[in-house]
Amino acid sequence: MNRTPRALNRFLLGLLGLILIGLGGGLLWLSLDSGAARRWQGFAPGLLERVEAFGADTALPGQSQSWIWPLLVVAMVVAIVFLVLWAAAQGRGRTGTLISEYDDDGAPGRVAISGAVAEQALRSALQENPDVAAAAVSTYDVRGSSALRIRINPRQGAAPHLIAADATHLVEALDAALGREPAVLISIDAGRKLRFNREDRVR
Repeated sequence: MNRTPRALNRFLLGLLGLILIGLGGGLLWLSLDSGAARRWQGFAPGLLERVEAFGADTALPGQSQSWIWPLLVVAMVVAIVFLVLWAAAQGRGRTGTLISEYDDDGAPGRVAISGAVAEQALRSALQENPDVAAAAVSTYDVRGSSALRIRINPRQGAAPHLIAADATHLVEALDAALGREPAVLISIDAGRKLRFNREDRVR
């Protein structure tokens, strides 16, 4: 339900993985193949000389410093800004307001109900069920409308369909109390080891 850029995350992680695989494979090849090590020892000094020559050819007028270094500094700053924006983009979509409506009857004004009200009420009610090991409730903004996400970790041996039915009844009671029916995602997850037993229910 959140707006985490999953495609970008997969691309960046895949690119980083390929780079690390390439570096690791190259180092492993040099350590295991004596011929490759000798060729690298013969190639590296020439590469260093070419880098020094390139630095001299790109020196700023009247200076010995190459313009490459300021360019690298700018590139590093841009990379840092990009990483900060990328980190800030993770997990977006959370909101603190579940219902917000303007009412012009009587005294005009906007009535807002915090998502924490529903989160605390549902979490407390769910944890009273002996079959529930843990429960988490979050409020998200989905296409301009607020929605609830309920994540339940049942105890070993508990029946997921009974827990889902109990959670559904609690949501219906909340709807009756609020007078509104926000979208709800109920996710029952038995943990990492039993990921295949996961059950989702969307209303």
